[in-house]
Amino acid sequence: MIRSPRRTVVSAVVAILSTGLLAGCGASEPVDDPAAASAAEGTVTYPLTIENCGRQQTFDRVPARVVSLDQGSTEILLSLGLADKIVGTASWTDPVRENLAEANAEVPRLADNAPSYEAVLGTDPDLVTASFGRHFKREGGVATRERFAETGTETYLSPTDCEDGRSINAGGKRTRPLTMDALYQEITELAQIFDVPERGARLVRDLKQRTDAALEKARAGGQTVGFWFADTRSPYFAGGLGSANLLATTVGMTNVFADVADDWPATSWEAVVDRNPDILVLGDLARTRFPGDRLDDKKAFLESDPVTGALAAVQGKRYIALHGAELNPSIRAVDGIEKLVDGLAQLPPR
Repeated sequence: MIRSPRRTVVSAVVAILSTGLLAGCGASEPVDDPAAASAAEGTVTYPLTIENCGRQQTFDRVPARVVSLDQGSTEILLSLGLADKIVGTASWTDPVRENLAEANAEVPRLADNAPSYEAVLGTDPDLVTASFGRHFKREGGVATRERFAETGTETYLSPTDCEDGRSINAGGKRTRPLTMDALYQEITELAQIFDVPERGARLVRDLKQRTDAALEKARAGGQTVGFWFADTRSPYFAGGLGSANLLATTVGMTNVFADVADDWPATSWEAVVDRNPDILVLGDLARTRFPGDRLDDKKAFLESDPVTGALAAVQGKRYIALHGAELNPSIRAVDGIEKLVDGLAQLPPR
């Protein structure tokens, strides 16, 4: 639970852990009208208990210091007008959404990728949020949720990464397609936790209205599409149950790997050529974690490799670029829907 201040305890833990391990450090507008913000607060009754991916999290009061371990989670918090409560953020694939840039400017970035446990604990958080459960793994993660709980720190994992109490990103498997309802649940629950429920309701309404407006213009016509996120060697293409497949079905396209029950399975270029999508959606990532993260590198590879050169989409340069955050289950997915609709209208004919 979020309880009384515990800075002395946390500082002692950090001192022990950190010896020799010092870590370096459109629409959907955030709420910035003080009157509107005041009217939206003070309606949640505490203690507040939320069941979150198989765990009950109880909040005695509004969290004062939150660390967000993923861009998607950070952008939700910023959209809810909570920049002053974010004491650290990490794991970014892209620049922050333009309308959130000013609010994000003062938020400390602990790491561009996953931060160390010591760096997170050093901010003295009372809540740690994540879009992806890999951060809460014992091996290769920042720290388990149990370990955070030992310091009195609550944790929150996005419902978009959870099915039946298991994190998909941390080793679980989806059995049901992701829906936008999971994202709306995340927004609503975070707004409840921070006692700004009307801000959450407003953000959900805005995202739904933007989606409806985009789909009024959609003219997909059943074209097939492949979503390439990253890696030239064993490319990660969108499977049939995750966020990118949701984008495809929303705008009326068919994902060529829709039969693969995974979010982003690694595949081969021979398999991609065999399925020969009409259109390639290319992840435009502002990072260099894998070969081909950057958009220009993707295009250069596709057009120079003898295997990928056989793809009809490559021969016709039928590409649509989306930021990594727009391919992930986040508020940026609506940006992705809008860009897909606009991109389809601008593609050269087959």
